[in-house]
Amino acid sequence: MDGAERAAITLVGDSVPPMDIDEFYEADPRRRPSAELELGTEWLDADGVRHELNYVEDTGELYVLREPAPHVTEDPFGGLHVSAPPGYDDKMTVHVIAEIPSVEDVHRILDGWQEAMQGDRGADWLGERLRAAGVAVAPGGDAVPDDGPDPGPAPA
Repeated sequence: MDGAERAAITLVGDSVPPMDIDEFYEADPRRRPSAELELGTEWLDADGVRHELNYVEDTGELYVLREPAPHVTEDPFGGLHVSAPPGYDDKMTVHVIAEIPSVEDVHRILDGWQEAMQGDRGADWLGERLRAAGVAVAPGGDAVPDDGPDPGPAPA
């Protein structure tokens, strides 16, 4: 995996400070009354954790809503059982991953997302597109530059 792929995965992963959905809406009074675009509500990562991609029109924020990983137990016969423990819904987290100025820009930047989110590299695709467009945000809210692929070690 090259540097660009690692950065793309990190961008849509745990490096973006998460907050719960209530904290997200309370942090900016423009969010709750704003129109939102749902850009994918059935996006699953490699572990089967469901994500949603949404855009808040009044703030220009593109965010990922991530459900917590399901609780999986194995019975003595090798069967797997998935359950949602108490408080499961309270553990959903929001990760703001980009600032995009308009709905038109969202559609342009994310053209092809509906197909990409169905594949194994959905997070990579999303991170690469956001970085290339110059709209991806880092944990501190700073833009994430598109430095291109990691060239690897220098030739000897």
